[in-house]
Amino acid sequence: RSSDLATYGTQIHEKREVREARFTSTVHDIVNRGGRCLIPVFALGRAQELLLILDEYWAQHPDLHDIPIYYASSLAKKCMPVYQTYINAMNDKIRKQIAISNPFHFKHISYLRGIDQFDDIGPSVVMASPGMMQSGLSRQLFESWCTEKRNGVIIAGYCVEGTLAKHLMSEPDEISTSAGGKLARKCSIDYISFSAHSDYEQTSTFIRILKPPHIVLVHGEQNEMSRLKAALIREYEDTKDSNIVIHNPRNTEAVELHFKGEKTVKVVGTLASVKPKNEANVSGILVKKGFNYTLVAPPDLAAYTDLAPCTITQRQTVAFGPPLSVLKYFMKELAGDLEAVMWRGKPAVRVFKAVTIVKDDNHLILEWTGNHVNDMYADAVLGVILQIESNPETFEKTANEAKPTYFPDEDAYPERLIVLLQEIFGEEHVDMSEDGLAIVVSTDESTANVDIATSEVTSGDDSLLRIVSSAVARLQSALTPCSGAPIPMEI
Repeated sequence: RSSDLATYGTQIHEKREVREARFTSTVHDIVNRGGRCLIPVFALGRAQELLLILDEYWAQHPDLHDIPIYYASSLAKKCMPVYQTYINAMNDKIRKQIAISNPFHFKHISYLRGIDQFDDIGPSVVMASPGMMQSGLSRQLFESWCTEKRNGVIIAGYCVEGTLAKHLMSEPDEISTSAGGKLARKCSIDYISFSAHSDYEQTSTFIRILKPPHIVLVHGEQNEMSRLKAALIREYEDTKDSNIVIHNPRNTEAVELHFKGEKTVKVVGTLASVKPKNEANVSGILVKKGFNYTLVAPPDLAAYTDLAPCTITQRQTVAFGPPLSVLKYFMKELAGDLEAVMWRGKPAVRVFKAVTIVKDDNHLILEWTGNHVNDMYADAVLGVILQIESNPETFEKTANEAKPTYFPDEDAYPERLIVLLQEIFGEEHVDMSEDGLAIVVSTDESTANVDIATSEVTSGDDSLLRIVSSAVARLQSALTPCSGAPIPMEI
């Protein structure tokens, strides 16, 4: 997609050599006839370019050495050290000249702080901002000089409609002053564009090389943008392989472009060792380098990319006063079976086969390998711990009064377990085994079996195993009779 400046529309710039010659010749003519030459410019870019041209021209013409050249822009002066320092960013001519002397240390040009320090006693050249002459020193000097026909103004950049600079290009006989009065315009007006914006030929050449499907015209007046759009449509309408859409939106108008490019991914390493079946999912890490995409298994990262897999171990310490037995009881209620492990020489328990918990004085240390599943387990464990710590006496009493798991109705247990699992996985994924001794939970990729007699859960998928085990433990907890005195009932 291309976004093109429509500043100059269909206009064609003069060649640079012609422009520079016309510029220096016009300046020379104005001062030769005893006049003052005003060049309204912007502070950056164009001002420094014109200063270089004038300083070089003055050096080649000794008859002009008595005629002063000033640039009157505080911002341009502040920027000058940047140009004087970064000569290596300039063109070949400037870089060669620096071997002799710094071209930005001007010999024939002086800085003018303000109009109060300007001795207007004869021919001179003044470069002043702003470039469109709406206010400031360029406007002051113009109103002082415009009534004298020996004086001249050279407009060297782009002018917006409604500005004094744009109005002067039509060479009016009379102009309005900033104070609201009227002045006769007798000075000469010349327009020699040194603008950095492209003309029609440059824009068209750029588009022809790029061949974009969409062109968005920006930074231009409505009329110029419309002319440029019409010219580009005419230029490409007879081109068979061209299907260019040109947009010239108004200010704040949105342009929506829809991209439908296809991307090709190269599968390498162990993922490529087995030919995938049609419509089968291939899982791995997608690596983008430049415009190339590679799908690789995590263990192959170091072999096929500049990346390397790493494991993030997360650890959190929380205050916890109750005994470890209380914690174990509620962790078993949460996750089912707990795994006894050693952590740095200390006894610990592992919950969900992922989160290790160790008691250290009045603190608990939780440690787990960071990933989206284990982080979720850690959040659940931490939530229970914080609940216990918020009211330890109540939770200790509950744990101490708890009775072993008891099923009052052995026939009802399998039925209720099936209903619970169907709520979690869907009716079509839960069923009784053919021999009636187990409940089978099947997903697209794995299966889990629940032994009805022992409530033991087996599965080759650790994640499915933890989910089903947690569901079985919750049902067992729900079916366990409450402790305490019997509740009297009225008949």
